[in-house]
Amino acid sequence: MVTPTARFRTGGARSAAHRAGNSKYVDWLARAGFAARGLMYVLIGILAVEVAFGTSGRKADQSGAVRLVGQTPFGGALLWLLAIGFAGMALWRLSEALYGGPGPDGRKMSSRLIAGFKAVLYAFITYSILKYALGLGAPKSSNKQSVDVTATAMRHPGGQVLVGIVGLVLIGVGVWLAWRAFERKFLSDLRTGEMSAQTRKVVTFLGRFGGIARGIVFGAAGVFLMIAAFTGNAHKAKGIDATLLAFTRTPAGPWLLVLVAIGLMLFGGYSFAESRWRRL
Repeated sequence: MVTPTARFRTGGARSAAHRAGNSKYVDWLARAGFAARGLMYVLIGILAVEVAFGTSGRKADQSGAVRLVGQTPFGGALLWLLAIGFAGMALWRLSEALYGGPGPDGRKMSSRLIAGFKAVLYAFITYSILKYALGLGAPKSSNKQSVDVTATAMRHPGGQVLVGIVGLVLIGVGVWLAWRAFERKFLSDLRTGEMSAQTRKVVTFLGRFGGIARGIVFGAAGVFLMIAAFTGNAHKAKGIDATLLAFTRTPAGPWLLVLVAIGLMLFGGYSFAESRWRRL
């Protein structure tokens, strides 16, 4: 039998945990995380433009962006700031997974599971940046990681089916991201009442076209995973860098990649806006 005292203690513990998960420190870390994500997308977009015209030997993905940061005069300090930012994002997403996010939808199990997945993703990014900052190894390209993971999955029974399902999910995520951006659904995540009319127009532009570009990249990566699953060839799977490079092989040539790259830079700008006005 649960006594009133026990209920009070349990409720008090949960309340304390909830307050900890929504403290001003987690709020600050989350905003630092959005800024770090913004910088990453801007750099990936810049690298993608260089790749489109064959002027860069770097990968247009997270690994290329991290290497680029590391080669700047203040690279060491910037890498640590990036790591802190992504660690903050991971902790914030973890708090959402454990205690729920803002609004009624944030407490749904589906939202909390997605937040948990994002927490793991950002923790992995933090780990790879920290390794590079400490001189323990350069981050692998997203293409190599994608091929390696796909090959490992295909060595197990049902692996091809699993890869196909993941590809289908990625396509769905890409379509959802692009649709949400086109319909301006992201505005509900922001404190738009604190913006001037002109600022809101700029942020809406950044979020809309940046989000559509981001959705296109996710969807294209999912298509390549589906191809890998159907052909049984893990090398058909592509990370962000190889997916972006594939845009140059379309009839539009490098200009399609340039357009997508500009979109990714716009999304980076939107992430900076999120660091200021995101509801947490």
